[in-house]
Amino acid sequence: MRRALATRPGRASAVVELVDAQPEPVMPGDVTVRMLTTTVNPSDLITISGAYASRTTFPFVPGFEGAGEIVAAGPGVDSGLVGQRVVPIGGVGNWQQYRTVPASWCFPIPSDIPDTVATFAYINPVTALLMVDAHVPAGARSAVITAAGSAIGGHLADLLRARGVAAIGLTTGRAPRSAADAGRFTAIVDRRDPNWPDALAAAAGGPADVVFDCVGGPDGPRLLSLLRPGGRLVHFGLLSGVPLMTAGPDAPAGRTVHLFRLRDRVYDMDRSEIQQAFGRVFAHLRAGRLGTPTAAEYSLDDLGSALRRAETKPGKVLIQIGQ
Repeated sequence: MRRALATRPGRASAVVELVDAQPEPVMPGDVTVRMLTTTVNPSDLITISGAYASRTTFPFVPGFEGAGEIVAAGPGVDSGLVGQRVVPIGGVGNWQQYRTVPASWCFPIPSDIPDTVATFAYINPVTALLMVDAHVPAGARSAVITAAGSAIGGHLADLLRARGVAAIGLTTGRAPRSAADAGRFTAIVDRRDPNWPDALAAAAGGPADVVFDCVGGPDGPRLLSLLRPGGRLVHFGLLSGVPLMTAGPDAPAGRTVHLFRLRDRVYDMDRSEIQQAFGRVFAHLRAGRLGTPTAAEYSLDDLGSALRRAETKPGKVLIQIGQ
């Protein structure tokens, strides 16, 4: 079979190789999943870059997201699962034709959800769902979202609007791709405006209840200044590649910073809780929320082109695995 291997830290298109390999043995409790589709998430590129050195061991098979079909069940696993389409989670490993994974980390895909939609149902939608549940209090009026042009920025805006909370987007030169995407937000402010904190505060009608940040870098104190006393800055990504700075003379007191890591969160959840989260994501997808348009599609054999596209252009890349 064919699999992708990140051989060392670096730019994904330079350090990821396609290699021939044998499927891993199916141990008790495991299933073998024939991967159907996968994608290149920013979290994949950041992990391959070496930004999370303390929890990344090279070489490894990347790929946090994907959809597949169970083709073999190990001892102790219900053989009736064979043939079921699933989203395998719990770690990397989806950039290959066959993945062996504990059955407990595979979650069924409803029959009305296509593979190409289920592929994107995990990282961004589940992260957005769990963060909004945990950090948007009842009665909240406004929230600021950095990287508003990103897929997860749109997902957060969808969920906030459904709760009646104004979603104020901050872009870094990459605006939402369409009028429909921009319409998810109450207002959008360009980070290149030197007065962007004032513009955000004006758009929010005053201090915000929550700031969701997936960029990092030096703007932490200015983001904290946008919050009301008791407000929360939720940091969940590192698109800039630079840790979020939160201390400094401009950092106001009485605001709190919360770090959200999806992997840590799901490892603390019961399987039934994760299954419920996926059920809610699929319900939102049916209602027209949390969708992820595909900008380009490649085969696994053309992974190099997919990685170069993901590194240089906006929009989601879909990878068809094939046989």
